[in-house]
Formats: sequence, structure tokens, C-alpha cells
Amino acid sequence: MLDNSPIRQYNSLISQNKIYTDPAQTQAISLLQQLYETIQQTPHKRGLLKKAAEVKGLYLWGEVGRGKTFLMDLLVQSLPAEICRRHHFHYFMQDVHHQLQRLTGKPEPLTLIAKQYRQQFRVLCFDEFYVSDIGDAMLLGRLMKAMFEFGIVIVTTSNCAPEQLYRNGLQRERFLPAIAAIKHYMQIVHLDGKQDHRHRSLTFQKIYFQLPHDVEEQNKLHQGLLTEFNLIFSTSASGIDAENSSNEIAILGRNIPFIAKSTNDNNRSICFDFSQLCQGPRSHFDYVELAKKFDTILLLNIPPLSGQPYERIKARGTEDNGLVRDNSASKTGEREICLAPMDDAVRRFIAFIDECYDRQLTVVLTGYVEQNDLYKSGTLMFEFERTKSRLIEMASVEYQCL
Repeated sequence: MLDNSPIRQYNSLISQNKIYTDPAQTQAISLLQQLYETIQQTPHKRGLLKKAAEVKGLYLWGEVGRGKTFLMDLLVQSLPAEICRRHHFHYFMQDVHHQLQRLTGKPEPLTLIAKQYRQQFRVLCFDEFYVSDIGDAMLLGRLMKAMFEFGIVIVTTSNCAPEQLYRNGLQRERFLPAIAAIKHYMQIVHLDGKQDHRHRSLTFQKIYFQLPHDVEEQNKLHQGLLTEFNLIFSTSASGIDAENSSNEIAILGRNIPFIAKSTNDNNRSICFDFSQLCQGPRSHFDYVELAKKFDTILLLNIPPLSGQPYERIKARGTEDNGLVRDNSASKTGEREICLAPMDDAVRRFIAFIDECYDRQLTVVLTGYVEQNDLYKSGTLMFEFERTKSRLIEMASVEYQCL
């Protein structure tokens, strides 16, 4: 029988000079190999319910580009497809919410969902464990505990340590059981290497264009990009007019304005102004739907996104991850939070880029500042590091040839 174990795959890639030895990955690959061997030695029986997890999962965390996803995928590739599922965390939670709708009125729906998952697979691997939605935060403690108790082995990657998940989020105390479950049922592995593996040996082409100061030159740049992607657009004396565009596309029951869209079925491309896609009532699910419909998305006129945090009042229960200034509940059910003026738009931009990256879409961007200067201050600096890294990778020929 062919040995396709994680350590064998890893060593093979090193011997072929496709990857380089990284001492920071040594512990992770060793633990992945141990987990693989333990799972292989334990027969999988569909529907077998267990009162407690017999095998600890793995929580791989570290800065962007440290090889977390690559290492986890070695385990995924080594296990039979019938016992292992791999999901991006966003898609996993989307499925959980759909299951909850289906089980409306049933007692203990999260336990039922965990039981159903155990009947489908034994190992769950998901990428990018990052909690920003208060609805997800409220569910995860009970759901993860139930999955662990049914014997599901979870392997996940994250950019932050477990205790930093949903930091400063609303009603974070209700998320603490999820952190406790992670620490109890999973081994925590910190990949603390200095090498960013995403950008090594990549060939790049331009996807971000800084806008010139002259308005006429800006219009020439935009018209050239739209023409390059065969997008039909109309212009006025002042150039492309995004604000007064009558073009709209229906997404999840709402109309979103756009600048231009291809009419060719073989060219699934569309162009938005930043204000249309990131400075309005948009959610992650809007970007999921757009990514299903299009292969290429142009996003124009990205403004400087940096800003100094300021205080404002937010109704308790509203999704917002601004820094909390006062954790005590007020009589009116409001709380004081701190965020920068563009942080809501930044959060949407992060979600948009995440979705395009996961779906391997081509993105082309124009902005008023250099790419590295898009977001230099605000409350989402940690989250934006992932976006910066992904934009660099999305500009690589290797990414665009996937």
C-alpha cells in the first residue's frame, strides 16, 4: 500500500526542491503524522457515537504565510475522503446556519447537527478559524463541545491563538466555552517561523493600480482596464460616473449598483466602485453570491482606509467588533465602542478579498494611495495583515493559473 502520510509527502516535496526545510514546521508536521497514524489505527464506523473524544485534534496558528494551510492539507490528502471533510470556516458556519433553519423547533438542534456530522465524517479540517460574527460566536461553544464529545477530530488553522479569538467582541463571555473546548480537545501548535512561504519563488503581475492625481488620467486608466476585460461601459464628459450609474445586479434580493458588466457568457466579469461594494449595507453572503456568478471582479477608486479610532455608541447586540471601552451594560442596552471612520468599509473589503481568494477569482483594483499604504491605522490592523498577504499572492502568475 502506497504510503501517502503527511511526513512522507512533506519530505518528498523537500527532496524535489518544491519547498524548503523550515524548523518552525517540525513540531506541526510531527503531530500531524502522529494524528494520521492514530486515525488510521482506529476503525471508522459511520454513526458510531462516542461520549468523549478519544483523539485530540490540532489547532495550528501563526502569522500569515507560515505554512499552516499547506501543512493541514497534507493531512487532508493523506486520509480517505469518506472520513475527512475540508471546509473554509466561513462555509462551515454557513452550513451550520442552514441546518439550524431546517431544525427550527427541534430540541437541542446543535447536538443534532453534531450527531449528523459524525455520521458523515470523522475528521473535520477547516481553514482560517476567525470569528467576527456575533451569531457564530454564540453558537460555537456548544457546537464544538458536542462535536468533540461525539468523537469528531477537528484540525484547524488560524492567525491567532485561541485566547485571542473574538477579542473585544460583543458578549464575548458567551464565546469563552468555545475557547475552553479548543484547549481541552485540541493540541495548540504555534508556527512562529520568520519565513513567509506564500511569496517565495512567485512571479508577479500587476493587479493594483495607484490612481494618478489628474482626473483625466484616472479616467484613461479606468477605461483602459474596462476595455481590457471587454466590459461595456458608458462615459460622460467627466469620465466614468459610478455614482449615477443606472446599472444594478440583484444579489440575495437586493439590487447592487455596478459600473460595467460583460454581456458575453464566456466572460464572467463585472466592475464596481469601492463605494458600491464596500460602503453600503453589504454582508459576507453578498460576496459569496458574487463569487459564484463571476470569475473576474474589478474594484475601482479605493480611498485611503486608514484612520484614528474614535468613540461612539452602539446598540448592544449589533454586530460590530470595534474595541469596547466599557464592558458594563447600560440601562438603555447600549455600549461605547471605538473604531476608525473607515473600519466598517475595511471589514467588508477584507471579507470581499477573502471570498475572492477562496474562490480563486481574478481581482483588479485601483486606489488613491500605494497598495502598502491602504490601511496603516485603525482597529483592524491584525485582520488586514491577511488581506495584504493575499493580495500579493493573488497578483502571482501561479495563483492566476490555478
